[in-house]
Amino acid sequence: MNFLDNQCQTGPFRHIQFGLCDNQDSKAAYIDLFDKERWLATVENPNGRDITFTAIDKCVVKDDEAENQKRCDCMLITNQQLYLVELKDWGRGGWQKRSIQQLESTIELLKAAHGEEFLSNYKPKKAYVCNIKKSPFFKPELNIKNHFYKNHKFRLYIQTTIQIP
Repeated sequence: MNFLDNQCQTGPFRHIQFGLCDNQDSKAAYIDLFDKERWLATVENPNGRDITFTAIDKCVVKDDEAENQKRCDCMLITNQQLYLVELKDWGRGGWQKRSIQQLESTIELLKAAHGEEFLSNYKPKKAYVCNIKKSPFFKPELNIKNHFYKNHKFRLYIQTTIQIP
């Protein structure tokens, strides 16, 4: 597994705002610049940083390679920052717990593929659960966020806007 595979990456994007999509008619998550109706999450990039998008589910990790391995939809990286993103379009329950498990599993896959030293190059490291069907969000308990950070060194957010400082 190579999370830096050029075939799974697009960009860099310098747009001030763009959307993340994962529709039934697409094979993997993707970036959209214009059709806000399709966006499951909005990326705010007020400083116009170079952002590389990586499709993880169905590209870096193909269904036939890791059938029972949970993974998130995509990754955004700048020169200094790393963001893992799980996109949901669910109205039913259980989406938070499942999404957090997908992020945790992806972090473990990322460590196994590239090592701890790869992750140590990025600050901050953030993990986002984005569900367009649930607004306003139910916030996870502080102990869940603290546990996530303690175990993975990623800050956990449950919201549909991803801020790139």
